[in-house]
Amino acid sequence: MSLIRKATILRPILYLLVVCSCYGDGGGRILVFPEDGSHWINMKVILQELHARGHDLTVLRSVESWYVPQNSPLYTSVTVNPAPSSEEEDLGPDFFSDLMQRSLALRKMFPLRRFLEQQKDTMAMLLTFHGGALRVISAILDDAVLVNQLRDSRFDLMLTDPAFSAGVLLAQYLHLPMVYNVRWINAGEAHMTIAPTPPSYVPMYNSQLSDRMDILQRTENFLRYVTIYVQERLVIVPIYADLLRRHFPPGADLVSMQRSADMWLMRVDFVLEFPRPTMPNVVYVGGFQCRPAGPLPDELEAFMQSSGEHGVVVMSLGTLVSALPKEVTEAVAKAFALLPQKVVWRFLGERPAFLGNNTLLMDWLPQNDLLGHPKTRAFVAHGGTNGLYEAVYHGVPVLGLPLIFDQFDNVLRLQVRGASRVLEAGTLTTENFLEAIEDVLSNPSYRDSMQKLSRLHRDTPLAPLDSATFWIEYVIRHGGASHLRTNAYDLPWYSYYSLDVVVLLLTPCVALLWVFIFVCSRLCCSRLRRKAKQD
Repeated sequence: MSLIRKATILRPILYLLVVCSCYGDGGGRILVFPEDGSHWINMKVILQELHARGHDLTVLRSVESWYVPQNSPLYTSVTVNPAPSSEEEDLGPDFFSDLMQRSLALRKMFPLRRFLEQQKDTMAMLLTFHGGALRVISAILDDAVLVNQLRDSRFDLMLTDPAFSAGVLLAQYLHLPMVYNVRWINAGEAHMTIAPTPPSYVPMYNSQLSDRMDILQRTENFLRYVTIYVQERLVIVPIYADLLRRHFPPGADLVSMQRSADMWLMRVDFVLEFPRPTMPNVVYVGGFQCRPAGPLPDELEAFMQSSGEHGVVVMSLGTLVSALPKEVTEAVAKAFALLPQKVVWRFLGERPAFLGNNTLLMDWLPQNDLLGHPKTRAFVAHGGTNGLYEAVYHGVPVLGLPLIFDQFDNVLRLQVRGASRVLEAGTLTTENFLEAIEDVLSNPSYRDSMQKLSRLHRDTPLAPLDSATFWIEYVIRHGGASHLRTNAYDLPWYSYYSLDVVVLLLTPCVALLWVFIFVCSRLCCSRLRRKAKQD
């Protein structure tokens, strides 16, 4: 056996030995403050890995939680009972369906009106979501017994999703090192909080722009950048002002607290994301929830095999929106019925009237295992990052049907890379859906582009989930990672942009210019006076 081959075989073994030696001191005590919905899905993946490595996990959850279970073999839960929500903060089952209907209506408006309406809707959503976070963190900090129990537990760190601010505030109150499982903070993408974000080439949330913009697009992007900044300062920060006055020292600042995390586990891979500035305490773990496909249940496997050479189309709209508008559902069902492929459709709601014999409806499906099945030919998706990264991981081309939030931006990134086609759900018909899905199925460029992305995504020295858990344990071992945090945000804004340096450099120049002008004027006046006397 050659030395090169021996080295190739021994490399993963040596890596495991190094990892085991690093983690041999026993598990840490980790306090987890997750977000609900699809955010919980990927947080749970990290918790499973941390539990397998021997860490003691405690999860804080609200009694109103939809997805975070109270009882789990992975963790001990602490359930918080916040004050009742107001009517404006009601996140009941119909909330996201109404949000989808509103989003589809906005898509039909002229760009300027759509932009203005989007900002109005965004502010309303921020008030709703952050109002809910405020109720939860207030219930915790106002409960002296609970706070003392958390302090006495002597946690090694806080792992939180900072999309909303409750976990951040609790970590600061308990003086815990903090690790983020993050994509969004407040009104924008998390990079905006931690790293320089030039709007000249970094597209803003909901802009549906790439990193190559003409002047009008850059103008729109700049306006979105300013709007996000203003929304954070004028809408979000005031929500927590009274809480900060009651529980934190004078001068405590929410934005500074958010920037103080030791490690940012960013759910991003630049296979999909556009290149942009970053920071040394940002670790990219996009797609960490992806894994090789497992076996399917017998009945579902039989259905997949029955597709023959045509294969299967998988469709799922994620966790937040239960069903499309009825007319859209019927158009999709009719189009599916005309395909030679079989269809597995995660579907909740009233059964479509024109459902074909080739379509299997399921209220839940093993999405990762289906996307990794050799019979799967295409994925019809709403554009959530969990599903898109699984499609990238398994090399399955996507027909995007974005509905709300960042889904429009996500599918655009895939479309720019030639691995997806995108349709507007609000104007969808049987004909244009059928034409689009047949194009994705029959045009090899989509699959070729997606498989190229898959190879790039997998070609890393360390799997994203291993990277995430390594850096969590790194923070535990060293009691934080302050040496990786930039001092930039401790500077006043005029120092950050070196305006004080510009003033310092210009001052002698201006002084010399003033002296020169003064001397010249005096000489000229003196000369004029002498000339006047001679005359």
